[in-house]
Amino acid sequence: MKKILVTGGAGFIGLNFIKHILDIDRMDIVVADKFTYASNPKELLSISKIETFQLDLADLAAVENLFNHQEISHIVHFAAETHVDKSINDSRPFIQSNIIATVNLLNEAVKRKVEKFVHISSDEVFGEIAIPGKFSEISKIAPRNPYSASKASAEHFVEAYGNTYGLPYTIINSTNNYGPWQHPEKLIPLTIRRILQKKKVPVYGNGSQIRDWIFVKDAVEAIRKILHHGKYQERYCIGGESEIRNIDLIRMILEKMDAEENLIEYVEDRPGHDARYAFSIEKVKRELMWRPKYDLSDGLNKTIEWVREHENRI
Repeated sequence: MKKILVTGGAGFIGLNFIKHILDIDRMDIVVADKFTYASNPKELLSISKIETFQLDLADLAAVENLFNHQEISHIVHFAAETHVDKSINDSRPFIQSNIIATVNLLNEAVKRKVEKFVHISSDEVFGEIAIPGKFSEISKIAPRNPYSASKASAEHFVEAYGNTYGLPYTIINSTNNYGPWQHPEKLIPLTIRRILQKKKVPVYGNGSQIRDWIFVKDAVEAIRKILHHGKYQERYCIGGESEIRNIDLIRMILEKMDAEENLIEYVEDRPGHDARYAFSIEKVKRELMWRPKYDLSDGLNKTIEWVREHENRI
């Protein structure tokens, strides 16, 4: 039976991925997670049939020890620092978690002859793009903030290990995820919680930045398909085909929650804030017959309901 290592399994997308594949696949799951402020350790540890290890992947000795005691056949690498604002204030944790940790995993993957290394990355590594253009798997990597630079660097190491050592890898770039178990520092859960608390909802600049949003249940199904059927030494872009300006997204949530627009508070824009990200997802549609099932309205309804029920648990 395959034994899959899921890094960052207590994080938002990693946790949803584990819950998803346990319902479908027969495989042993090993989780490695640092259990940072943004993780959900209690929820992860409540899941049976998995082995969980708390460790820092930037600690080479800890990573080597994990692989010495586990026969890992596949790796799905979610673990990362992801909050752009924090990377602007201090990029060093992002270098450790997103670059050094990835290189440590890559070295072990080569040494142990892992069957597949699936690296989860971001749309932000491509920089920004004007309307009506869209990024694709062959777009130029051009990060514009410290977070995306750290993720782009990690991608380069993955590709270099594939070319130099023959590591069988696949890279997945995803647009903005949202849904259950997302940390409330992120835009959608932050907005929902602020509305529930009748507090101001901050909007950077004039809120004109455009993002594509994918409900996490769609994202993890795409990741599962790519894990099983995605081609080696290739990249797949996944997205929800739900582009919207940040201000319009917030207004949409306010309307769904019967809240007034006077809760909106415009604040100073983030330095170097990218204007728009957008993906073509034609490759994953064509090769793996995947497409998002949830539109933005349905996904937001489910997310609002989930946050209402779990407000005091996250």
